Amino acid sequence: LSQSLFALFASSLAISLVFAIIPLCHNVVVLAVVMAVAGLAMGCIDTISNMQLVKIYQKDSAIFLQALHFFVGFGALLSPLIADPFLSDTNCILSNSTANSSSNLPHIRKSLVPHHPGNLSHYDLPMKGMVVTRVSYAFWIMALINLPVPIAVFFLLYKERMVPCLASSSHPLLSADELAMETRPAEKDELPTTGQKPPGAGGHDDLFSCCQSKNFRGASYTYFAVHITGALVLFMTDGIVGEYSGFIYSYAVEEPLSVVHKVAGYLPSLFWGFITLGRLISIPVSYRMKPATMVFINVVGVLVTFLLLLIFSYSVVFLFVGTASLGLFLSSTFPSMLAYTEDILQYRGCATTVLVTGAGIGEMVLQLLVGSIIHDRGSYSFLVCGMIFGGLAFTFYLFLLFFHRMYPKPTSGKKA
Repeated sequence: LSQSLFALFASSLAISLVFAIIPLCHNVVVLAVVMAVAGLAMGCIDTISNMQLVKIYQKDSAIFLQALHFFVGFGALLSPLIADPFLSDTNCILSNSTANSSSNLPHIRKSLVPHHPGNLSHYDLPMKGMVVTRVSYAFWIMALINLPVPIAVFFLLYKERMVPCLASSSHPLLSADELAMETRPAEKDELPTTGQKPPGAGGHDDLFSCCQSKNFRGASYTYFAVHITGALVLFMTDGIVGEYSGFIYSYAVEEPLSVVHKVAGYLPSLFWGFITLGRLISIPVSYRMKPATMVFINVVGVLVTFLLLLIFSYSVVFLFVGTASLGLFLSSTFPSMLAYTEDILQYRGCATTVLVTGAGIGEMVLQLLVGSIIHDRGSYSFLVCGMIFGGLAFTFYLFLLFFHRMYPKPTSGKKA
Protein backbone atom coordinates (compact mmCIF):
# COMPACT_ATOMS: atom_id res chain seq x y z
CA LEU A 1 0.00 0.00 0.00
CA SER A 2 2.82 2.43 0.82
CA GLN A 3 4.48 1.79 -2.57
CA SER A 4 1.17 2.45 -4.33
CA LEU A 5 0.54 5.67 -2.40
CA PHE A 6 4.05 6.97 -3.09
CA ALA A 7 3.57 6.19 -6.81
CA LEU A 8 0.20 8.01 -6.79
CA PHE A 9 1.77 10.99 -5.03
CA ALA A 10 4.63 11.23 -7.56
CA SER A 11 2.32 10.75 -10.56
CA SER A 12 -0.32 13.27 -9.50
CA LEU A 13 2.35 15.85 -8.65
CA ALA A 14 3.99 15.25 -12.05
CA ILE A 15 0.67 16.04 -13.80
CA SER A 16 0.41 19.43 -12.07
CA LEU A 17 4.02 20.22 -12.99
CA VAL A 18 3.48 19.15 -16.61
CA PHE A 19 0.37 21.31 -17.02
CA ALA A 20 2.25 24.28 -15.58
CA ILE A 21 5.19 23.71 -17.97
CA ILE A 22 3.22 23.11 -21.22
CA PRO A 23 2.59 26.84 -21.97
CA LEU A 24 6.33 27.50 -21.55
CA CYS A 25 7.35 24.91 -24.19
CA HIS A 26 8.46 26.74 -27.34
CA ASN A 27 9.93 23.65 -29.02
CA VAL A 28 7.86 20.75 -30.32
CA VAL A 29 10.41 18.14 -29.15
CA VAL A 30 10.34 19.51 -25.60
CA LEU A 31 6.53 19.55 -25.72
CA ALA A 32 6.49 15.92 -26.88
CA VAL A 33 8.74 14.86 -23.98
CA VAL A 34 6.57 16.75 -21.46
CA MET A 35 3.39 15.16 -22.85
CA ALA A 36 5.03 11.71 -22.68
CA VAL A 37 5.74 12.26 -18.98
CA ALA A 38 2.08 13.22 -18.48
CA GLY A 39 0.99 10.03 -20.26
CA LEU A 40 3.21 7.87 -18.04
CA ALA A 41 1.88 9.56 -14.91
CA MET A 42 -1.75 9.10 -15.96
CA GLY A 43 -1.10 5.45 -16.82
CA CYS A 44 0.35 4.86 -13.33
CA ILE A 45 -2.64 6.51 -11.66
CA ASP A 46 -5.10 4.52 -13.78
CA THR A 47 -3.47 1.16 -13.05
CA ILE A 48 -2.68 1.62 -9.35
CA SER A 49 -6.03 3.12 -8.36
CA ASN A 50 -7.98 0.29 -10.04
CA MET A 51 -5.64 -2.39 -8.66
CA GLN A 52 -5.75 -1.16 -5.05
CA LEU A 53 -9.55 -0.83 -5.03
CA VAL A 54 -9.81 -4.43 -6.22
CA LYS A 55 -7.33 -5.68 -3.61
CA ILE A 56 -8.84 -3.76 -0.68
CA TYR A 57 -12.58 -4.13 -1.32
CA GLN A 58 -12.61 -7.43 -3.26
CA LYS A 59 -16.28 -8.56 -3.56
CA ASP A 60 -17.45 -4.98 -2.93
CA SER A 61 -14.99 -3.48 -5.42
CA ALA A 62 -17.55 -3.20 -8.26
CA ILE A 63 -19.31 -0.28 -6.52
CA PHE A 64 -16.03 1.55 -5.82
CA LEU A 65 -14.79 0.95 -9.39
CA GLN A 66 -18.01 2.44 -10.79
CA ALA A 67 -17.54 5.49 -8.53
CA LEU A 68 -13.89 5.83 -9.61
CA HIS A 69 -14.78 5.77 -13.31
CA PHE A 70 -17.67 8.17 -12.79
CA PHE A 71 -15.10 10.77 -11.73
CA VAL A 72 -12.96 9.88 -14.75
CA GLY A 73 -15.91 10.70 -17.03
CA PHE A 74 -16.81 13.78 -14.99
CA GLY A 75 -13.28 15.13 -15.41
CA ALA A 76 -13.35 14.45 -19.16
CA LEU A 77 -16.63 16.38 -19.35
CA LEU A 78 -15.52 19.25 -17.10
CA SER A 79 -12.02 20.02 -18.39
CA PRO A 80 -13.12 21.22 -21.89
CA LEU A 81 -15.61 23.57 -20.21
CA ILE A 82 -12.74 25.07 -18.17
CA ALA A 83 -10.59 25.50 -21.29
CA ASP A 84 -13.35 26.85 -23.57
CA PRO A 85 -13.35 30.50 -22.36
CA PHE A 86 -9.64 30.78 -23.16
CA LEU A 87 -9.85 29.44 -26.73
CA SER A 88 -9.84 32.04 -29.49
CA ASP A 89 -12.05 32.09 -32.61
CA THR A 90 -9.64 34.47 -34.28
CA ASN A 91 -6.03 34.18 -35.37
CA CYS A 92 -3.56 34.38 -32.45
CA ILE A 93 -0.84 36.21 -34.43
CA LEU A 94 -1.33 39.96 -34.75
CA SER A 95 -0.18 41.57 -37.98
CA ASN A 96 -1.47 44.05 -40.57
CA SER A 97 -3.62 41.38 -42.18
CA THR A 98 -5.16 40.07 -38.95
CA ALA A 99 -8.64 41.36 -39.76
CA ASN A 100 -8.73 39.57 -43.12
CA SER A 101 -7.25 36.34 -41.76
CA SER A 102 -9.73 36.19 -38.87
CA SER A 103 -12.65 36.25 -41.30
CA ASN A 104 -11.02 33.42 -43.28
CA LEU A 105 -10.85 31.00 -40.36
CA PRO A 106 -14.44 29.63 -40.60
CA HIS A 107 -13.94 28.96 -44.33
CA ILE A 108 -10.66 27.17 -43.65
CA ARG A 109 -12.26 24.99 -40.95
CA LYS A 110 -15.03 24.03 -43.41
CA SER A 111 -12.45 23.10 -46.05
CA LEU A 112 -10.42 20.87 -43.70
CA VAL A 113 -12.55 17.72 -43.99
CA PRO A 114 -11.08 14.26 -43.16
CA HIS A 115 -10.78 13.36 -46.84
CA HIS A 116 -10.59 15.41 -50.06
CA PRO A 117 -9.11 18.52 -48.40
CA GLY A 118 -10.04 21.68 -50.24
CA ASN A 119 -7.73 24.11 -51.95
CA LEU A 120 -6.44 26.40 -49.18
CA SER A 121 -3.87 28.32 -51.22
CA HIS A 122 -6.15 31.36 -51.67
CA TYR A 123 -6.55 31.81 -47.89
CA ASP A 124 -3.98 34.08 -46.31
CA LEU A 125 -2.91 33.66 -42.68
CA PRO A 126 -0.05 35.61 -41.10
CA MET A 127 2.83 33.48 -39.80
CA LYS A 128 4.87 36.32 -38.27
CA GLY A 129 3.93 38.92 -35.72
CA MET A 130 3.10 39.23 -32.04
CA VAL A 131 1.47 36.12 -30.60
CA VAL A 132 -1.56 36.93 -28.44
CA THR A 133 -3.26 33.98 -26.73
CA ARG A 134 -4.90 33.27 -23.38
CA VAL A 135 -4.87 29.47 -23.69
CA SER A 136 -1.95 29.31 -21.19
CA TYR A 137 -4.37 30.26 -18.42
CA ALA A 138 -6.40 27.08 -19.07
CA PHE A 139 -3.32 24.90 -18.46
CA TRP A 140 -2.36 26.80 -15.31
CA ILE A 141 -5.92 26.57 -13.94
CA MET A 142 -5.91 22.79 -14.52
CA ALA A 143 -2.52 22.53 -12.78
CA LEU A 144 -3.93 24.36 -9.73
CA ILE A 145 -7.12 22.28 -9.70
CA ASN A 146 -5.03 19.10 -9.68
CA LEU A 147 -2.62 20.28 -6.95
CA PRO A 148 -4.84 19.27 -3.97
CA VAL A 149 -4.64 15.64 -5.13
CA PRO A 150 -0.91 15.04 -4.39
CA ILE A 151 -1.32 17.08 -1.18
CA ALA A 152 -4.16 14.78 -0.06
CA VAL A 153 -2.17 11.63 -0.93
CA PHE A 154 0.86 12.94 0.99
CA PHE A 155 -1.38 13.74 3.97
CA LEU A 156 -2.66 10.16 3.91
CA LEU A 157 0.93 8.85 3.79
CA TYR A 158 1.82 11.07 6.76
CA LYS A 159 -1.21 10.06 8.84
CA GLU A 160 -0.53 6.38 8.11
CA ARG A 161 3.10 6.84 9.27
CA MET A 162 4.47 5.80 5.89
CA VAL A 163 6.82 8.79 5.42
CA PRO A 164 10.23 7.69 6.80
CA CYS A 165 11.57 11.18 7.60
CA LEU A 166 8.35 12.45 9.22
CA ALA A 167 6.90 10.78 12.30
CA SER A 168 3.21 11.37 13.00
CA SER A 169 2.27 11.48 16.68
CA SER A 170 -1.44 11.05 15.96
CA HIS A 171 -3.23 7.75 15.43
CA PRO A 172 -3.47 6.41 11.86
CA LEU A 173 -6.61 7.31 9.90
CA LEU A 174 -7.22 3.63 9.18
CA SER A 175 -6.93 2.14 12.66
CA ALA A 176 -9.74 -0.24 11.73
CA ASP A 177 -7.99 -0.50 8.40
CA GLU A 178 -10.03 -1.66 5.40
CA LEU A 179 -6.86 -3.37 4.23
CA ALA A 180 -6.63 -5.33 7.46
CA MET A 181 -10.36 -6.09 7.54
CA GLU A 182 -10.75 -7.17 3.93
CA THR A 183 -7.45 -8.45 2.62
CA ARG A 184 -5.59 -10.17 5.44
CA PRO A 185 -8.48 -12.34 6.72
CA ALA A 186 -9.25 -13.27 3.11
CA GLU A 187 -5.74 -14.61 2.70
CA LYS A 188 -5.96 -16.60 5.93
CA ASP A 189 -9.34 -18.05 4.98
CA GLU A 190 -8.26 -19.06 1.50
CA LEU A 191 -5.05 -20.85 2.43
CA PRO A 192 -6.59 -23.78 4.34
CA THR A 193 -9.32 -24.35 1.74
CA THR A 194 -7.25 -24.15 -1.41
CA GLY A 195 -4.13 -25.88 -0.21
CA GLN A 196 -1.97 -23.36 -2.02
CA LYS A 197 -2.29 -19.91 -3.52
CA PRO A 198 -3.81 -19.70 -6.99
CA PRO A 199 -1.66 -18.51 -9.88
CA GLY A 200 -0.73 -14.87 -9.61
CA ALA A 201 -1.20 -14.68 -5.87
CA GLY A 202 1.97 -12.82 -5.05
CA GLY A 203 0.72 -11.32 -1.83
CA HIS A 204 0.12 -7.65 -1.00
CA ASP A 205 3.58 -6.62 0.10
CA ASP A 206 5.14 -6.06 -3.32
CA LEU A 207 3.68 -3.74 -5.94
CA PHE A 208 5.37 -5.75 -8.72
CA SER A 209 4.52 -9.22 -7.38
CA CYS A 210 2.24 -9.91 -10.34
CA CYS A 211 5.21 -9.66 -12.73
CA GLN A 212 7.18 -12.50 -11.09
CA SER A 213 7.36 -15.55 -13.36
CA LYS A 214 7.25 -18.00 -10.42
CA ASN A 215 3.61 -17.06 -9.85
CA PHE A 216 2.67 -18.41 -13.29
CA ARG A 217 4.25 -21.86 -12.92
CA GLY A 218 1.66 -24.60 -13.11
CA ALA A 219 -1.10 -22.20 -14.17
CA SER A 220 -3.76 -23.67 -16.44
CA TYR A 221 -4.34 -22.27 -19.94
CA THR A 222 -7.69 -20.85 -18.78
CA TYR A 223 -5.85 -18.58 -16.32
CA PHE A 224 -4.10 -16.83 -19.22
CA ALA A 225 -7.20 -17.07 -21.47
CA VAL A 226 -9.30 -15.10 -18.94
CA HIS A 227 -6.67 -12.32 -18.89
CA ILE A 228 -6.37 -12.19 -22.70
CA THR A 229 -10.10 -12.31 -23.54
CA GLY A 230 -10.90 -9.72 -20.85
CA ALA A 231 -8.21 -7.41 -22.26
CA LEU A 232 -9.52 -7.92 -25.81
CA VAL A 233 -13.08 -6.93 -24.78
CA LEU A 234 -11.72 -3.71 -23.27
CA PHE A 235 -9.42 -3.23 -26.29
CA MET A 236 -12.55 -3.02 -28.43
CA THR A 237 -14.89 -1.09 -26.10
CA ASP A 238 -12.35 1.52 -24.98
CA GLY A 239 -11.21 1.76 -28.59
CA ILE A 240 -14.81 2.57 -29.56
CA VAL A 241 -14.90 5.31 -26.91
CA GLY A 242 -11.74 6.86 -28.37
CA GLU A 243 -12.67 6.62 -32.03
CA TYR A 244 -16.31 7.67 -31.58
CA SER A 245 -15.51 10.76 -29.49
CA GLY A 246 -12.67 11.60 -31.89
CA PHE A 247 -14.52 11.27 -35.22
CA ILE A 248 -18.24 11.80 -34.57
CA TYR A 249 -17.88 15.52 -35.35
CA SER A 250 -16.16 14.80 -38.67
CA TYR A 251 -18.82 12.23 -39.54
CA ALA A 252 -21.71 14.59 -38.73
CA VAL A 253 -20.51 17.56 -40.84
CA GLU A 254 -19.97 15.33 -43.89
CA GLU A 255 -22.63 14.21 -46.36
CA PRO A 256 -25.28 12.83 -46.20
CA LEU A 257 -26.02 14.45 -42.80
CA SER A 258 -24.20 17.79 -43.36
CA VAL A 259 -24.90 18.98 -39.82
CA VAL A 260 -24.05 22.63 -39.05
CA HIS A 261 -20.58 22.87 -37.48
CA LYS A 262 -21.79 24.44 -34.23
CA VAL A 263 -24.51 21.78 -33.77
CA ALA A 264 -22.07 18.96 -34.62
CA GLY A 265 -19.76 20.29 -31.91
CA TYR A 266 -22.32 19.26 -29.28
CA LEU A 267 -22.06 15.56 -30.21
CA PRO A 268 -18.75 14.78 -28.40
CA SER A 269 -20.03 16.66 -25.33
CA LEU A 270 -23.31 14.71 -25.47
CA PHE A 271 -21.36 11.45 -25.75
CA TRP A 272 -19.14 12.20 -22.72
CA GLY A 273 -22.09 13.60 -20.79
CA PHE A 274 -24.01 10.32 -21.10
CA ILE A 275 -20.89 8.30 -20.28
CA THR A 276 -20.68 10.29 -17.04
CA LEU A 277 -24.43 9.89 -16.38
CA GLY A 278 -24.22 6.16 -17.08
CA ARG A 279 -21.37 5.73 -14.60
CA LEU A 280 -23.33 7.62 -11.96
CA ILE A 281 -26.35 5.35 -12.52
CA SER A 282 -24.09 2.27 -12.43
CA ILE A 283 -22.98 2.94 -8.83
CA PRO A 284 -26.32 1.85 -7.25
CA VAL A 285 -27.05 -0.64 -10.08
CA SER A 286 -23.75 -2.50 -9.48
CA TYR A 287 -24.90 -3.14 -5.88
CA ARG A 288 -27.86 -5.18 -7.19
CA MET A 289 -26.57 -6.60 -10.48
CA LYS A 290 -23.64 -8.92 -11.14
CA PRO A 291 -20.71 -7.48 -13.15
CA ALA A 292 -21.04 -10.27 -15.75
CA THR A 293 -24.66 -9.28 -16.43
CA MET A 294 -23.74 -5.59 -16.70
CA VAL A 295 -20.98 -6.33 -19.23
CA PHE A 296 -23.38 -8.48 -21.28
CA ILE A 297 -25.96 -5.67 -21.40
CA ASN A 298 -23.23 -3.20 -22.34
CA VAL A 299 -21.72 -5.12 -25.27
CA VAL A 300 -25.15 -6.11 -26.67
CA GLY A 301 -26.33 -2.50 -26.32
CA VAL A 302 -23.28 -1.19 -28.18
CA LEU A 303 -23.84 -3.69 -31.01
CA VAL A 304 -27.57 -2.88 -31.34
CA THR A 305 -26.92 0.89 -31.22
CA PHE A 306 -24.39 0.75 -34.06
CA LEU A 307 -26.79 -1.42 -36.08
CA LEU A 308 -29.57 1.17 -35.65
CA LEU A 309 -27.15 4.01 -36.48
CA LEU A 310 -26.36 2.24 -39.76
CA ILE A 311 -30.04 1.68 -40.55
CA PHE A 312 -31.00 5.31 -39.77
CA SER A 313 -27.77 6.81 -41.11
CA TYR A 314 -29.69 9.64 -42.85
CA SER A 315 -31.42 10.83 -39.64
CA VAL A 316 -29.77 13.67 -37.71
CA VAL A 317 -32.19 13.18 -34.80
CA PHE A 318 -31.27 9.51 -34.43
CA LEU A 319 -27.57 10.40 -34.61
CA PHE A 320 -28.03 12.39 -31.38
CA VAL A 321 -30.20 9.63 -29.84
CA GLY A 322 -27.67 6.96 -30.85
CA THR A 323 -24.75 8.99 -29.49
CA ALA A 324 -26.47 9.29 -26.11
CA SER A 325 -27.39 5.57 -26.12
CA LEU A 326 -23.84 4.55 -27.02
CA GLY A 327 -22.44 6.68 -24.19
CA LEU A 328 -24.78 4.98 -21.70
CA PHE A 329 -23.87 1.45 -22.80
CA LEU A 330 -20.12 2.10 -22.92
CA SER A 331 -20.07 3.94 -19.58
CA SER A 332 -19.78 1.03 -17.15
CA THR A 333 -18.03 -1.52 -19.40
CA PHE A 334 -14.51 -0.97 -18.03
CA PRO A 335 -15.26 -1.10 -14.26
CA SER A 336 -17.74 -3.96 -14.69
CA MET A 337 -15.27 -6.01 -16.75
CA LEU A 338 -12.55 -5.31 -14.19
CA ALA A 339 -14.77 -6.48 -11.31
CA TYR A 340 -15.93 -9.55 -13.25
CA THR A 341 -12.42 -10.67 -14.28
CA GLU A 342 -10.98 -10.14 -10.80
CA ASP A 343 -13.92 -12.09 -9.36
CA ILE A 344 -12.94 -15.06 -11.54
CA LEU A 345 -9.28 -14.75 -10.45
CA GLN A 346 -10.03 -14.34 -6.70
CA TYR A 347 -9.30 -10.60 -6.40
CA ARG A 348 -5.51 -10.63 -6.56
CA GLY A 349 -5.23 -7.43 -8.61
CA CYS A 350 -2.91 -8.97 -11.20
CA ALA A 351 -5.51 -8.88 -14.00
CA THR A 352 -5.93 -5.12 -13.55
CA THR A 353 -2.61 -4.28 -15.19
CA VAL A 354 -3.40 -6.47 -18.21
CA LEU A 355 -6.89 -5.01 -18.62
CA VAL A 356 -5.78 -1.38 -18.23
CA THR A 357 -2.99 -1.94 -20.77
CA GLY A 358 -5.36 -3.61 -23.24
CA ALA A 359 -7.85 -0.76 -22.93
CA GLY A 360 -5.13 1.88 -23.41
CA ILE A 361 -3.71 0.16 -26.51
CA GLY A 362 -7.22 -0.14 -27.98
CA GLU A 363 -7.94 3.54 -27.46
CA MET A 364 -4.69 4.41 -29.25
CA VAL A 365 -4.74 1.87 -32.10
CA LEU A 366 -8.42 2.01 -33.12
CA GLN A 367 -8.38 5.81 -33.45
CA LEU A 368 -5.41 5.56 -35.82
CA LEU A 369 -7.05 2.72 -37.77
CA VAL A 370 -10.45 4.39 -38.12
CA GLY A 371 -8.85 7.72 -39.09
CA SER A 372 -6.94 6.10 -41.96
CA ILE A 373 -10.05 4.16 -43.12
CA ILE A 374 -12.22 7.31 -43.12
CA HIS A 375 -9.51 9.09 -45.11
CA ASP A 376 -9.58 6.35 -47.79
CA ARG A 377 -13.21 5.15 -47.77
CA GLY A 378 -15.27 8.12 -46.66
CA SER A 379 -17.32 8.99 -43.60
CA TYR A 380 -19.82 6.10 -43.84
CA SER A 381 -17.02 3.65 -42.93
CA PHE A 382 -16.98 5.30 -39.47
CA LEU A 383 -20.21 3.50 -38.49
CA VAL A 384 -19.20 0.28 -40.26
CA CYS A 385 -15.97 0.17 -38.21
CA GLY A 386 -17.94 0.75 -35.00
CA MET A 387 -20.28 -2.11 -35.90
CA ILE A 388 -17.32 -4.45 -36.53
CA PHE A 389 -15.61 -3.47 -33.26
CA GLY A 390 -18.87 -3.96 -31.34
CA GLY A 391 -19.29 -7.42 -32.89
CA LEU A 392 -15.73 -8.37 -31.96
CA ALA A 393 -16.28 -7.14 -28.37
CA PHE A 394 -19.38 -9.36 -28.10
CA THR A 395 -17.48 -12.34 -29.57
CA PHE A 396 -14.57 -11.95 -27.16
CA TYR A 397 -17.04 -11.68 -24.27
CA LEU A 398 -18.58 -15.02 -25.26
CA PHE A 399 -15.09 -16.53 -25.21
CA LEU A 400 -14.57 -15.06 -21.73
CA LEU A 401 -17.80 -16.71 -20.51
CA PHE A 402 -16.58 -20.03 -21.95
CA PHE A 403 -13.19 -19.78 -20.23
CA HIS A 404 -14.92 -18.75 -16.98
CA ARG A 405 -16.86 -22.04 -17.06
CA MET A 406 -13.61 -23.93 -17.71
CA TYR A 407 -11.63 -22.10 -15.02
CA PRO A 408 -10.87 -24.42 -12.03
CA LYS A 409 -12.73 -23.55 -8.84
CA PRO A 410 -10.84 -23.73 -5.49
CA THR A 411 -11.89 -26.84 -3.60
CA SER A 412 -11.17 -28.04 -0.05
CA GLY A 413 -7.81 -29.77 0.33
CA LYS A 414 -7.01 -29.62 -3.40
CA LYS A 415 -4.90 -27.42 -5.57
CA ALA A 416 -6.78 -24.53 -7.20
